[in-house]
Amino acid sequence: MPFRALGLDDRILRAVQSAGYSEPTPIQSAAIPLVLAGHDLIGIAQTGTGKTAAFTLPILTKLAAAPAQGHRRTRVLVLAPTRELAVQIEENVRAYAQHLPLTVATIFGGVGENPQIKALRSGTEVIIACPGRLLDLMGRRNGDFSGLQYLVLDEADRMLDMGFIPSIRKIVHQLPQKRQTLLFSATLSKEIESLTHAFQRSPRTIQIGRRSNPAETVTQLVYEVPKHLKTALLVHLLREPQMNMVLVFSRMKHGADRIARQLESKGITTATLHSNRSQNQRLKALKDFKSGAVRVLVATDIAARGIDVDGISHVVNYDFPMHVEDYIHRIGRTGRAQAIGDAISFVTPEDHGELRALERFIGRGIVRKRAEGFDYNAAGPAHSPADRPRQVQGRGGRPSSDSPHEPGPRGPQFDGYRGGGKDRFRRRQGR
Repeated sequence: MPFRALGLDDRILRAVQSAGYSEPTPIQSAAIPLVLAGHDLIGIAQTGTGKTAAFTLPILTKLAAAPAQGHRRTRVLVLAPTRELAVQIEENVRAYAQHLPLTVATIFGGVGENPQIKALRSGTEVIIACPGRLLDLMGRRNGDFSGLQYLVLDEADRMLDMGFIPSIRKIVHQLPQKRQTLLFSATLSKEIESLTHAFQRSPRTIQIGRRSNPAETVTQLVYEVPKHLKTALLVHLLREPQMNMVLVFSRMKHGADRIARQLESKGITTATLHSNRSQNQRLKALKDFKSGAVRVLVATDIAARGIDVDGISHVVNYDFPMHVEDYIHRIGRTGRAQAIGDAISFVTPEDHGELRALERFIGRGIVRKRAEGFDYNAAGPAHSPADRPRQVQGRGGRPSSDSPHEPGPRGPQFDGYRGGGKDRFRRRQGR
C-alpha cells in the first residue's frame, strides 16, 4: 500500500515524497497504524528495514494533529545507544518534520553540554538522547518531562549489551506513567522482553522476518586465512572494482587505526570510526564515506552501531565477532532497505568456535571461498614501529577494547556512559 493509505499527515507525506520514498517497508506498514491508534509497541525487524521511519512518521503525525499550547515542554524522548545513531535519528526527524514547526535536539557525551542544557531547559519538543548523558543532565535538574507523551527505545538489545538498562530504568522512573512507549530492535533477548513489562502497557508485538536472523538480501561468505595475511587479503579483495563502498570491522581501536594506515599506504582512501575519535572526526568520517570521498571505513562495533548509509556494497569482518548479535548488526549495514549486499568474514583457526556457534544460530553453514590469485603461503609482513599496537592497559594489565567503559577523547563523557556492560568480550578485555 502507499504511504497515503496509512493515515499520515499531509505535510509529512510531502516530506516522505521529497525524500524519494513511495511505498512503506513491511515494518512501517505494520507499525504505523498501531502507533497512530495509540498502542504501545514492540517492533522486531532486521537492520535496514526502516524502523526509524516506523516510529518517526506516526509520532510526527500525532504531534501535528495536536500542536503545543502555551509553555513549550518536551513531548517526545527517543533513547539510542550511540551518538552516531542519535545523530542519524535526528537527521530523519528533521527531514520528515521539515514542514512542521517542531524543535529537535540531541543529547550525548563527547561534546560540550551547554547547548544540550539549553535545549532541555527551553522545552525542546523532540529529544534524541544517549542514556548516560541524559541521566547526568536530568540529575542536575535540567529538562521538563512532565508533558512527555511518547518514549521510544531504539536498538534496545544494544543498550542491554552496553549496560544502559540501569540508566534507562532511572530515566523512565522520572517520566509520566501516562505515555505511549515504543521499543524497536533488530534482535530482542528474553531479558529485554522481561523489561517491557516495566516500561510498557499491553504492548502489541510486530515481528518482520525470522527473529535475530541476518538480512536475506545479504550474501555471506567466509575466507579462511592465516592471521598474519588478513590485511594482505583485504588489499587483494579491494582490487575488485565492485567493492566500491566497503565497511571493515575491527575488534580493537588500535587495530582499526593500523588497518587504515596499511590501506592508505596502498593508495586506498580510508577513514576510521571508533571511540578515541572526537565527535567532529567521527562525523567527518561518516560524511566522507557517504559522499564517496573515502572508499573504505574501518570501524569498531560500538562506534558503528548507528551507521545508516545507503549503498554500502560490502561489509568485511576483518576480526570475526565473538557474539552472534554483533555479527547480525555488522552485516546488516549492507543490504539495507531490501538492497543487495555482500558480507565477507575473515576466519583464522582461532575463530572456528565462534563460526560454528554462528552457523548453529542461523541454522545453516556459510559458504567458504578462496581468493583467486592470492598467495596463502606468503610469509608475514615486517611491521614498522608505527604499525605495532599501542597497548592501552585495562584492569588486570590486558589491552583495552573499544568498550563504553573506556573514556573517549573528552574523558569520562563518552556517550555519558555510566553503567556496567553484559558483553562477555568487553567485560573480559576492558575496565
